[in-house]
Amino acid sequence: MRDSASEKSPTDKISVSVIIPAYNEAETIGEIVKALMAMYPNFEIIVVNDGSTDDTGIKARDAGAIVYSHPYNIGNGAAIKSGIRIASGDILVFMDGDGQHDPKEIEALLAYFPDYDMVVGARGKGYQASWWRALANTIYNRFASYVAKFPIQDLTSGFRAVKAGLANNLLYLLPNTYSYPTTLTLSVLRTGRSLKYVPVNTKTRRQGKSKIKIFRDGLRFFLIITKICALYSPLRVFLPVSVFLFATGLGYYLYTYTINSRFTNMSALLFTTSVTIFMIGLVSEQISQMRFERSEGDKFV
Repeated sequence: MRDSASEKSPTDKISVSVIIPAYNEAETIGEIVKALMAMYPNFEIIVVNDGSTDDTGIKARDAGAIVYSHPYNIGNGAAIKSGIRIASGDILVFMDGDGQHDPKEIEALLAYFPDYDMVVGARGKGYQASWWRALANTIYNRFASYVAKFPIQDLTSGFRAVKAGLANNLLYLLPNTYSYPTTLTLSVLRTGRSLKYVPVNTKTRRQGKSKIKIFRDGLRFFLIITKICALYSPLRVFLPVSVFLFATGLGYYLYTYTINSRFTNMSALLFTTSVTIFMIGLVSEQISQMRFERSEGDKFV
């Protein structure tokens, strides 16, 4: 398995579709599309206009992109899903329409295909505008790493390339919101597919403000991680809770036995609850395993 790009450009060997979700990005989208077409003339460039109220769709079309428009704003993830459905490339590249991602770095992502199923651009530590976002992302990355049993460097990066067959197979799991990168990353890893992180440079947003809200979307990211964990590996959720309740019950029993020489109802309740939660997790694990064994016959590009 290679660690660097071959001498011949990887963009000359594969069919690629670049999908750009855009909402009110008229000031930047035309320039991005033109840059992509100049660097990669054989790529399919798709801009999904997610109900913009400005000239985003017009600017993208004038620059030469294929434009698919939503009648109203549905969400960043919904735009990605629309792009996946209409794309014809064997490899799909996702990037933002606000100018933060450098088109030149697409080639660095594509260098690792077909060895990997998905390659993600990992942003450096200094890309966050505030310390609380940096802290939140560190927490999410570590929690997701526990769930996926894989060191996740950048859970929320929207700059990534993935095999089209895999993206279509996981399409039904993706939410309509900004948390689609979280869902896609964890889904790829928990289904046993391969992922590679590549360091990339992220530019400062050139106009407007980020549409991600730290508290609202932070809670959503946490719920998404928990949901994916329960979907693919339920015992990773249920077992820690069961062990905690059992340990609490045991500790309380030792305390009451030492003080009053008796076994209390609270200890019995904690023990019973811990066993019940463990058994629910075990059954959920078996259901999850059977569901994904049934999809093993699916063919990925």
